[in-house]
Amino acid sequence: MDVGELLHFKPEMALKRGLEEEEEEKERTGRKRGRLEARGLGPLPPSHLNSVSHVTSARTQKIIEEKLMELEETESGEGTDGPLDEVKLKKMILGFEKRVLKNQELRIKFPDDPRKFMESEIDLNEAVEELHVVATAPELYPVLVELGTVKSLLSLLSHDNTDIAIATVDLLQEMTEVEELQEVEGAESLVGALIEGQVVTILVHNLQRLDETQKLETDGVHNSLGIFENLAEVSPEVCAEAGPGGLLAWLLKRLRAKLAFDANKLYASEILAICIQGHEENRRLLGEMDGIDVLLQQLAVYKRHDPPTSEELEMMENLFDTLCACLMLTDNRELFLRGEGLQLMNLMLREKKLSRNGALRVLDHALTGIDGADNCNKFVEILGLRTIFPLFMKTPSKHGKKGLTKDQHEEHVVSIITSLLRNCRPNQRSRLINKFTENDHEKVDRLLELHFKYLEKVLATNYALEEQAKAENLSEDELYLRRLDGGLFTLQLVDYIMLDVCATGPPSIKRRVLKILNLRNASVKTIKNIMREYASNLGDSNTEEQAEEQDKILDLLDKFQNT
Repeated sequence: MDVGELLHFKPEMALKRGLEEEEEEKERTGRKRGRLEARGLGPLPPSHLNSVSHVTSARTQKIIEEKLMELEETESGEGTDGPLDEVKLKKMILGFEKRVLKNQELRIKFPDDPRKFMESEIDLNEAVEELHVVATAPELYPVLVELGTVKSLLSLLSHDNTDIAIATVDLLQEMTEVEELQEVEGAESLVGALIEGQVVTILVHNLQRLDETQKLETDGVHNSLGIFENLAEVSPEVCAEAGPGGLLAWLLKRLRAKLAFDANKLYASEILAICIQGHEENRRLLGEMDGIDVLLQQLAVYKRHDPPTSEELEMMENLFDTLCACLMLTDNRELFLRGEGLQLMNLMLREKKLSRNGALRVLDHALTGIDGADNCNKFVEILGLRTIFPLFMKTPSKHGKKGLTKDQHEEHVVSIITSLLRNCRPNQRSRLINKFTENDHEKVDRLLELHFKYLEKVLATNYALEEQAKAENLSEDELYLRRLDGGLFTLQLVDYIMLDVCATGPPSIKRRVLKILNLRNASVKTIKNIMREYASNLGDSNTEEQAEEQDKILDLLDKFQNT
């Protein structure tokens, strides 16, 4: 039965000839009022049903209510058969926009009387819930963008009623699911429209008013972070808005909040790591926001205690990842030094907890390169050599599934010692070289042990790559990168240390090296060839630092030959 039939529907009438004309007039008035209520406020109210009860049977009243409900569902987009198409979507959006406008009008007209707009907000919330069906048809997202619905949804994120804002967040989180967007052509138009509408800034403003002591609002925070993650995976440039949009500041505040560990704190650490990695401006902003201190404070909890759950362990790893990325910026290394980050990492290495793996990675980033000179000298002053060399002498077993492997551990330790040799001042450097003469040159023996281990790995990698190069037609650069991953990088660092301590240390160090090489029937030429290749691949000498490093390696080779 369509609208016209419903409006002309006549129930069974009781035969009352004396009052026939009067009863017909009452019925026409009642039906007209019923149609208006059905379009605006739902099914007929009991008062109207009672007014015609003397001329309608119970069965007739039930039929009227059912037809009116069908009409209302049809107008709101519910109750439609078949998959969602463009026509149904436009009809649904029309109903949604009408409810948005109606709610705005009533709020403006009756700002101090919630009773006047309460019903419209219930309708609006239902309209937002109905739009979840659109997430099942991402191919229709361009239509959604064309109709301007994205702007309406973004406006609802700032709605005075947080329930409506949270419902909208839930909808957007579902609509931006990465798998859906990547599989369907044109679906990414939604992401572009959201970014253009400054979704990051709007979401942050909404996050600032949510109270995580309430379950609904806690879910709203989690879904908001889910939107950030979805957008960043589809369009990484959205991370550039994290600083200006206030997201970085909110994430730091959330990590610093004195709340029990929960899923939202884990998610905040993950989003922070995503925003920092690969975005230098975000690293700079994080440093200016005292973010280095915040990260160190959060990590300090784990210097003597392991995370009690796998989720909290994941958060700790996210914080370490973020700190490592931040230390790629020179200014942040100075903040790390002033914030006593070296002391904290040194304590973590001594305590032998799960945080030791992350501390080792952070130290490697903090000390490497010419910008790490101050940290290198400070590390020696705080007796860091007493911590790093036991790890050099004996590689600990892997901690759990996410811990460093033995090869990764050895790579970081050797890299740290290499950075110390390159950057330390004469006094600190002499203390470092003297370590290789202690206990009958045991550290030299360990150095040769690592040399032979990784030389064997590199030879095996070279053999495997010979076949791959023919099959995959690999370039020289690709072959070199694969060789580095196959152990060449660690071998280069080991041989650099060997070359340096032999050329600049006491003669007994070189004698020990040559003795072990002879016992193993090995040649000094192998070490020289490895270091020449290392020097030639440092770069094209376009920078002064690269040229100086190349000259230094060649100079060490000359000294090694002449001593």
